[in-house]
Amino acid sequence: MEKVKIAILGFGNVGTGVWKILLENKKEIMKRSNYEIEVTKILVKDINKKRDIAVTPGILTNNIDDIINDESIKIVVELIGGCSEAKDYMIRAMKAKKHIVTANKLAIANWSKELFKIADTENVLFYYEASVAGGIPIIREINESLTANRIEQIVGIINGTTNYILSKMTLDGSSFDEALKEAQVKGYAEADPTSDVDGYDAVYKLAIMSSLAFGTEVDHDCIYREGIRNISAVDIEYAKKFGYTIKLLAIAKEINNKLELRVHPTLIPSTHPMANVNDVYNSIMIKGNAVGELMLYGKGAGDLPTGSAVVGDIISILRNNIKPVDLTETSCTVEFKEVKKARENESEFYIRLDFKDKEGVLGDTANIFGENNVSIVSITQDVERGDHSSLAFITHKSEEKNIRNSLNKIIQLDSVNNVESIIRIESFN
Repeated sequence: MEKVKIAILGFGNVGTGVWKILLENKKEIMKRSNYEIEVTKILVKDINKKRDIAVTPGILTNNIDDIINDESIKIVVELIGGCSEAKDYMIRAMKAKKHIVTANKLAIANWSKELFKIADTENVLFYYEASVAGGIPIIREINESLTANRIEQIVGIINGTTNYILSKMTLDGSSFDEALKEAQVKGYAEADPTSDVDGYDAVYKLAIMSSLAFGTEVDHDCIYREGIRNISAVDIEYAKKFGYTIKLLAIAKEINNKLELRVHPTLIPSTHPMANVNDVYNSIMIKGNAVGELMLYGKGAGDLPTGSAVVGDIISILRNNIKPVDLTETSCTVEFKEVKKARENESEFYIRLDFKDKEGVLGDTANIFGENNVSIVSITQDVERGDHSSLAFITHKSEEKNIRNSLNKIIQLDSVNNVESIIRIESFN
């Protein structure tokens, strides 16, 4: 059986996962690819560092030139992460006629146009399944299984850290700080959790998926972003009373050739399957005009789930006999599509007010909503402390600008202390 030599850039969590899979599933991989895969070089910062996993002597290097200049290496697996150094290494590898597999969401979200163009020019393949949802094959689903469809929308839980935190808050009654600390202890959250809890990670992933699904170039800076830091136990309890569960959703919709792209905490019906996606698991629902709704579920991060997606991409390249082919992974017709401003989006809303317990506040609030074309579905009031009360509303679908205009006037009422929460609702209708 023919042997193919590959190199791995980076030997952290995902890199070691790839190494384990290539060793443990060697026979299965050989059967499915008709190649024997040999890792001949692994790029690391410190070749003398003690590692928990044994590697073949002599394959560790701290010099990228050992890989770029080795003509026997046909595939480079980039697992360094989001730095520009990783981008430069991939470009150099492609110019040396090496195919690329990467799990680098930052690189794809920021530099995909440049990277794909170089791949096309150099006639090499560029695969990036692991960049979005770990072991969930969403890129392949869009690129291959759903090519006969016009994709209408994508809705997903695509960040395991925030899903773990919200699950702990919902199921165990933990505070945000308690759940975050536990996630960090278990290795689910970084010491600096900003990228996860403030929604940046999900934004990068949504940019990748929506670019593919809608045949356009999505700038991640155009995606509305809101994290989960302000979600409180009070909101979670109110959501339960109304029949909802709070999740951080990534949402992409195409409506009249305009894109609606947003990442934010969302109330979803507790009866919906996605409401029961807990812990570090991810789930993505994709709707095509022919196939209808599909839902994928699995681990969105971790050494083996992400490593599985990486090795799957390696096998895909091998099945193309690692020869120049039509680059369906990177080449497509791209058209400009406008991204709607957040104020133009329509949604149902959950709104919670803190107010002085005075007569007339409910009527005054309802009148202001009505004047701004916002109709109320449901209201719940609870006394929290002293003469202060909490008033929670669920609205019918409304334009966000009308919600904002209403709240700007409501906050001026003498009886209203503060607008405590505004959370969008996704009913999947």
